[in-house]
Amino acid sequence: MAHPVVMENRPSPPRRLPLILWVAAHGSLIAIVVICVAIEVILQGADHGFWGSPRWRGLAYQNGGFWRGLLDNWQPNYAAQPVTMFASYGFLHGGVMHLLVNMITLVSLGQLVIERVGQLRFALIYALSLLGGALGFALLSAAVQPMVGASGALFGLAGVVTGWEYTARRLAREGIGPVLRVIGLLTLLNVIMYWAMDGNLAWETHLGGFLAGWAAGWWVREIDQS
Repeated sequence: MAHPVVMENRPSPPRRLPLILWVAAHGSLIAIVVICVAIEVILQGADHGFWGSPRWRGLAYQNGGFWRGLLDNWQPNYAAQPVTMFASYGFLHGGVMHLLVNMITLVSLGQLVIERVGQLRFALIYALSLLGGALGFALLSAAVQPMVGASGALFGLAGVVTGWEYTARRLAREGIGPVLRVIGLLTLLNVIMYWAMDGNLAWETHLGGFLAGWAAGWWVREIDQS
């Protein structure tokens, strides 16, 4: 004989937003991903002879990468280049793997920030982190090769989240051990990557982005309280 099924009083699982609503709520994040992916797809196609010229990647780096020397006495390719490179470097990448790792990180951290402060403030934080990464490279690096990649802004997002956690723990009078561990892990990650990449890592950009993101997160919190 079949036994009756007893229904337990379990909490309902969290409802997921329909895809169209999720896209609408994360439009600024999606726009950044689309731009970065589209640029790399175009350059990959040119690299493999599907369109354009194999010279396109070199031209993109020449005109959009961050060249430290342009802040000294190097001759720019166009008048605004020493200014535009503070933003354009963040939308270029050094290949598919570089792009993939950065975009996965961007989506992961970007969602956390958007859920906390919304799209517009996320975009502002991202822009300030991107600028902070460029400033860190400009002040601390003596490299002659171009710097490209979104990792400065990504470390900025990590700085935002870490800064919020630090503030929350201080207000709750809790220990900041977890915050220090995150900072230690990020430092260790940079050391390992620097060694694995034979020194071809723009750690200066990561540091500048992280500090800018931390400061931007504190600033946004002050705005919320005003």
